[in-house]
Amino acid sequence: MKNTLCGLLLTAALSGHALAAEKLTLVLDWYINPDHAPIMVAEQIGAFRAEGLDVNIVSPSDAALPPRLVAAKQADLAITYQPQLHFFADQGLPLVRIGTLINSPLNTVITLDKKITSPAGLAGKKIGYSVSGIEQATLSTMLKHEHLKADNVRLINVNFQLVSALLAGQVDAVIGGYRNIEAQELKLKGKDPVVFNVEDYGVPAYDELVIVANRDAVNDPRIKKFLIALKKGTDYLLAHPQESWLAFAKAHPELNTPLNQLAWQNSLPLFAKDPAKLDPARYQAYEQFLFDNKLIKKMTPVADYAVEVH
Repeated sequence: MKNTLCGLLLTAALSGHALAAEKLTLVLDWYINPDHAPIMVAEQIGAFRAEGLDVNIVSPSDAALPPRLVAAKQADLAITYQPQLHFFADQGLPLVRIGTLINSPLNTVITLDKKITSPAGLAGKKIGYSVSGIEQATLSTMLKHEHLKADNVRLINVNFQLVSALLAGQVDAVIGGYRNIEAQELKLKGKDPVVFNVEDYGVPAYDELVIVANRDAVNDPRIKKFLIALKKGTDYLLAHPQESWLAFAKAHPELNTPLNQLAWQNSLPLFAKDPAKLDPARYQAYEQFLFDNKLIKKMTPVADYAVEVH
């Protein structure tokens, strides 16, 4: 009888704990992929639950929606990109970076032409791109670093078909391919791509993927709990990359592909080891880069759109 009573009390306590879990909605930037590994691993190992959180991870129907849902207080957190965050600040949206997922740029210039050994070799070449504005400013800066002008190359919009345009020879190089995705896809197709990282040629380094909250919610205790759990997920992922991959592949069999496995491995060094940590100087430098290239109308103080949660 005593054992039964203890069992009932334990069950009641556990039920109470489950009921006490605070709900939190996180909208991803796109469908689940290896870029989200620390989040998925935090979920796998029960890190969110251990912090008393019930995190609902949502893939958006439209990549432009997640930050706007947070701005409208229809979601708690969203994954977005640091470059986009500066645009949101310029537009006056009430969004604040509270954490970082990937603290390295992923953007690159990729070519299959072995004779091109630096961006200087792009002179007179056709460059494929997908996103106007920021890609052009990035490429222009890289060319300037190599003492070239923007009009020394010919830009061609390949409408997000970067890899196929390169393979078909429609362009000599592409900008906008990620070092952990498109560069790996080309290797799987038997190619040996030449990859130039944007931050090595005059473009300020930036955090690729960041987590944003509504400005009114930055002191919500759930955010600190989320970041503690996310760090646990990151630590576990980096300590157990293969085990984590196998668990991810089992949970998402449709994503168990050679490309995703390669991307998982190549993303490991890119994840922020301390997701809460903020480098204000890095944000200031990228804000200046966008302003100098006339992509934003004004300089916004970093504290208005990025904080370190304590």
